[in-house]
Amino acid sequence: MRLVGLLNRDKSGMRHISGTMVSESVRTESKESSTTALTVSNLSKIYDSTAGRVIALDKINFSVKKGEFVSIVGPSGSGKSTLLNMIGALDRPTMGNVYINGIDIFSLDDSMIATMRNNLIGFIFQSFNLINRTTVLKNVKLPGTISGMSTGKSHERAMKILEALGIGDKANQKPVNLSGGQQQRVAIARALVNNPTIVLADEPTGNLDTKTGEDVFDMLKTLSHKYRRTIIMVTHNPELAESTDRSISIRDGRIEKDVTN
Repeated sequence: MRLVGLLNRDKSGMRHISGTMVSESVRTESKESSTTALTVSNLSKIYDSTAGRVIALDKINFSVKKGEFVSIVGPSGSGKSTLLNMIGALDRPTMGNVYINGIDIFSLDDSMIATMRNNLIGFIFQSFNLINRTTVLKNVKLPGTISGMSTGKSHERAMKILEALGIGDKANQKPVNLSGGQQQRVAIARALVNNPTIVLADEPTGNLDTKTGEDVFDMLKTLSHKYRRTIIMVTHNPELAESTDRSISIRDGRIEKDVTN
């Protein structure tokens, strides 16, 4: 995959979300910030329900280095998806902090969080979450369009990534007409178009057959190890988890173990 140039950091515009966009008061001053993509600090999420209080996450702490491929594993209801939603700023924690590139994301207002999410985080979902009424190319371009990328640049980036992922010839087709593996490649391309700091993958192989799932997983490993993309993947598959750089096991909203593979 010829992604090296495409995945070099763009120094302009909204790409680094700093300067006038984010006050220095919400940035960490840790010496680790130059090598750390993500820090989760005392993260907790508590829900009130008719059955009483439910502690979905209980004081979660960990950091992820830039370029690291980390899997999050645990039984159903353990808090994996809740944690991924917090890291992706799709939901706010009850308490605690999430730092991405040194930015304390929950210190921002909702508008700035939306900007940060679109520019710093790429999402890959089990169910692909593609827009079937439009083309593959327009699906991939969408995050760039939202971030203010020019039409020409978003088109160029989207096509180059699709070609690198082996589906450039599918650009003008609609996702519904593609195989599951091809649709997941489209989702990966969409996640990469804004060159995010972190890629979050929620069961990315869950809807795929074994061989196609292995191919998608190998693609994610290549993105991490060769192109230094930071990837955090939720999975139920222990074999895939053991093949990532590190596995974080969660049970009952707490980290049970954190293992380097």
